[in-house]
Amino acid sequence: MPNKELFSNLLNQADIKINGDRPWDIIVNDDKLFDNILSQGTIAFGEGYMDHLWDCQRIDILVSKLLRANIEEKLSGTDKFKIAAKIGVSKIKNLINHQSLSRVKEDVPFHYDIGNDLYTNMLDDRMAYTCAYWKGAKNLNEAQENKMELICRKLDLKPGMRLLDIGCGWSSFMNYAAEKYGVICDGLTLSQEQMKLGQKIADNKGLPVRIILEDYREYQPVQQYDRIVSIGMIEHVGPENYNEFFDCANKFLKDDGIFLLHTIGSPVSVTQTDPWINKYIFPNGVVPSIAQLSSALEGKMNIEDVHNFGPDYDLTLMAWCENFERNWHKISDQYNERFYRMWRYYLLSCAGAFRSRDLNLLQFSLTKNGCELPLHVRAA
Repeated sequence: MPNKELFSNLLNQADIKINGDRPWDIIVNDDKLFDNILSQGTIAFGEGYMDHLWDCQRIDILVSKLLRANIEEKLSGTDKFKIAAKIGVSKIKNLINHQSLSRVKEDVPFHYDIGNDLYTNMLDDRMAYTCAYWKGAKNLNEAQENKMELICRKLDLKPGMRLLDIGCGWSSFMNYAAEKYGVICDGLTLSQEQMKLGQKIADNKGLPVRIILEDYREYQPVQQYDRIVSIGMIEHVGPENYNEFFDCANKFLKDDGIFLLHTIGSPVSVTQTDPWINKYIFPNGVVPSIAQLSSALEGKMNIEDVHNFGPDYDLTLMAWCENFERNWHKISDQYNERFYRMWRYYLLSCAGAFRSRDLNLLQFSLTKNGCELPLHVRAA
């Protein structure tokens, strides 16, 4: 089959064989996979795994090899023409704001309201659904506490301070900060399931933590906050809204305050995400670049420090996948096998992207323009 031969030649460039015997080789169960990819693009690769058209033991290694190989640069002009002609390379730029207020209120629950049982069986004991910090950690629980402690030190928290968490999830960071540092916390989320479970966890511990079901653009605080944190939320904001996001943060923060922004980072500026991730995992999510964020911060905030520990997300995703696979029998009656394959592909392909450094993990320590408070805590 010509299409199979074309893909075999492409994959060989990345040291991947079709129907090979190594853990990262692709086992093709149905040759229509090749026609699907040529007609539909990369989304067909992920859907092909979901639909048993192909298998692979180590999707993380497979994806890492594909991204590191940068196959496009190695193609001959003839091969590029063949693929472009079959996939179709012309696209009309979509100028719609994909992260508008009405749209984001649908997109966030799409991912986060699919069942708390899934996340409790996948995440650490504190329910942190963002990159952990593995320096000196022996397991996921320790690595997530390391991350929270790192953020607390960068924020220079003191008892009695008021903290706002924009995109607070299940209140994991707020609970830690309130418990360990005596701060009073408010958190914003658009996920009802996160709010219910997160507030229950905080209330059971008797912590001064309040979760608010509201978008940052709607929120009207009674008074400004000493500290603001946003951990893994700006990926849902979108480039069209970065300026407004930082305007809101600037408005919420006291003049001598500190804002810690934790985000996945793209090495290049993009305006849309991978089609498969967009359809099945994070609708309308966009990973920002340093250039996009720094441009939106101009005139609003000082970048005191940038800390990149992207490889730690590879370790985090692999730990989540291990938990997910080990505990699948506990939740399998709530989902189906296609969901299992979808979720496994999501976790492992993302791990491969971080391993190849196609994605980074960035923490920005920010202060308001004119702030005289020195930032005591630098990247550790």
